[in-house]
Amino acid sequence: MSRRHRAERREINPDAKYGDLVIAKFMNSLMYDGKKSAAESIVYGAFDVIAGKTKQDPLAVFHEALRNVAPALEVRSRRVGGATYQVPVEVRADRSRALAIRWLITAARARNEPTMTGRLSGELMDAANNRGSAVKKREDTHKMADANRAFSHYRW
Repeated sequence: MSRRHRAERREINPDAKYGDLVIAKFMNSLMYDGKKSAAESIVYGAFDVIAGKTKQDPLAVFHEALRNVAPALEVRSRRVGGATYQVPVEVRADRSRALAIRWLITAARARNEPTMTGRLSGELMDAANNRGSAVKKREDTHKMADANRAFSHYRW
């Protein structure tokens, strides 16, 4: 990590079908070994499954799922004296979205449906309805921050 200045943010292009930057970011996180077309087919396939099952706009379901998974608080380790405290801090909007995307993809990969398209669509529908592994991860993060509220005066 450079001490001179912050790394500049790289511009990403919106996705081809919906023109949405968040979906493009989601695809980039889902992608393995630079196989963008595979990631695109997984995401668009999952959106087709969502549209078929829920009869709703898959874009709205996706954004609702992200909103339900995004954390508001997290704990950061802070050394004071000889002790390390878990200090609760608010999460910036961009980090919150990045964590939500990461948790959704991890939870989808951990499911046991036969295809990644099925896993992703299932996890997105679960997250949109406030259940599933990714939402549980957010709840656990909030619980941990709540349990360590006593150390919030160590915030920097």
